[in-house]
Amino acid sequence: MKFDIIVLGSGPGGYVTAIRASQLGFKVAVVEKENLGGICLNWGCIPTKALLKSAQVFEYLKHASDYGLTINGEVDKDFNAVIARSRSVADGMSKGVQFLMKKNKIEIIDGFGKVKPGKKVEVTDKDGKVSEISADHIIIATGARSRELPNLPQDGKKVIGYRQALTLPQQPKKMIVVGSGAIGVEFAYFYNSMGTDVTIVEFMPNIVPVEDEDISKQFERSLKKAGIKIMTNASVEKVDTTGEGVKATVKTSKGEEILEADIVLSAVGIKTNIENIGLEDVGIATDRDKILVNEYYQTNIPGYYAIGDVVPGQALAHVASAEGILCVEKIAGHHVEPLDYGNIPGCTYATPEIASVGMTEKKAKEAGYEIKVGKFPFSASGKAKAAGTPDGFVKVIFDAKYGEWLGCHMIGAGVTDMIAEAVVARKLETTGYEILKAVHPHPTMSEAVMEAVADAYGEVIHL
Repeated sequence: MKFDIIVLGSGPGGYVTAIRASQLGFKVAVVEKENLGGICLNWGCIPTKALLKSAQVFEYLKHASDYGLTINGEVDKDFNAVIARSRSVADGMSKGVQFLMKKNKIEIIDGFGKVKPGKKVEVTDKDGKVSEISADHIIIATGARSRELPNLPQDGKKVIGYRQALTLPQQPKKMIVVGSGAIGVEFAYFYNSMGTDVTIVEFMPNIVPVEDEDISKQFERSLKKAGIKIMTNASVEKVDTTGEGVKATVKTSKGEEILEADIVLSAVGIKTNIENIGLEDVGIATDRDKILVNEYYQTNIPGYYAIGDVVPGQALAHVASAEGILCVEKIAGHHVEPLDYGNIPGCTYATPEIASVGMTEKKAKEAGYEIKVGKFPFSASGKAKAAGTPDGFVKVIFDAKYGEWLGCHMIGAGVTDMIAEAVVARKLETTGYEILKAVHPHPTMSEAVMEAVADAYGEVIHL
C-alpha cells in the first residue's frame, strides 16, 4: 500500500499529526501497536485526571461542613469504582480518536511498525504476520514509557510504574513515590486523598524541581499539610521485595534510612520508544535516547521525520501535537515558524494545581536581566475565599527595561486553566503595562494575574 504520509504511533503527537495531514489533502496511514490515543489518552494525561477529580470530590465531601453543608451518614470511597471510572473515561476518549480517524479517512494499521530504507514501513501484527507499506513521508511518533533505574527495577507488582498505578487491584496502605515531577506528585496526591500513607523521595533539594523555587516551597507546605511525608536530597539505593511488602533503603544527608511500604511507585522520568524501530537500518541519527531533528522535525535522512517525546524538547502532549502540526504544514509547503520552546506551558494537576511558563526568577537573573517581580496571594482573592481555595499565589517576572513578560508561575485552584493568558500574551510580546491596563473580570481567580502584574509595577490595589 502506498500513502503520502505514514505516522508511527497514535498518541497526541501521532493522531493530531495524521488529522492535520488529512486536512491538508494527504493520503494518511497510522500504524499503532496498542490503543489509539497512545499513552496520554489511555495511560497518562486523561485517566490520571479522572482519578484526581475523584480525589478532589472526595476531599470536598469530607469538608462539606466548611461550606455549611451536612452529610448524613459516613462519607467513604470505593477504590475499585474510582479506578473503573478512570478506565471508562480513557476508553471513551480512545473511541473518540477512532471516530476522528474515520471522519478524516485515515487508514489505521494495527501492529508494530519498523522503518526501512526506501521510505517503507514494515508492520508486524499481533499474529506475527508481516506486511509492508510505503509513503513519500514517514513521521515517527512512538512516544515514551516509564524509565527504570538500575537500582529500582520494576516488577509490576511491588515496584511499579504509572501504568500499574492506574489499575491497582486494591488500594495500598503505604506507598513510596520515587520522584516528584508531575507524575509522582499527582499520584502521591491521589493515593494520599484515598487514605494511603504516602512518602515522596526526591533526589533534588526541592520537589517539582523544574518549577520556580517559591512554587516548590509552597507546594511542599501544601502536601505536608495534607499528610504526605517528603524527603528531599534523598535517593533510593535499593529495594528488597522478598518479604510481604517492600523495604527501600533511602540515602539522605543524615545517612541511610529504611522505609517500609506495600508498593514503590517509580516516577523518575521517561525512556523513549526508539529501540527496534529500524533507525539503525535507515541511518537515522540519534543522541542520548533522542532522535535528532531540525526545526521542522526532519531527520538526517530525507523523507523521515520525528516528533514528540522521541525528539529533544519538553516531553508533553501539547508539545507533541504542536510539533506534528508544524511538521506536516511544512511538508505541505506552508510558511511555518519554528516552535518557541521557551513559551511552552507546564502543568501539574494535583491539589493545589501548578502552572508555569517562561523563566523562573533564578533563570531570569542568571540570564542577566534586571527584573520586576510581582506576587499576588489567593488569600486576598474574593473568588478564592468564596470557593474555599485560598492557598497559593500568582507570581510574574518582567524585564525592568522593556516590560517583556519573562515568566509566570501559579499555584492554586484552577491555575492550569489560567496559564494560557500568559502564554498568549508572551506570544504577542505583550508588556506588563498592557496586562495591567487590560480589564480582568471580578470576582475571578484570573484577576490575580492582573494584581500580580500590578504588584510588580508598584500599583497593586488589594494588598
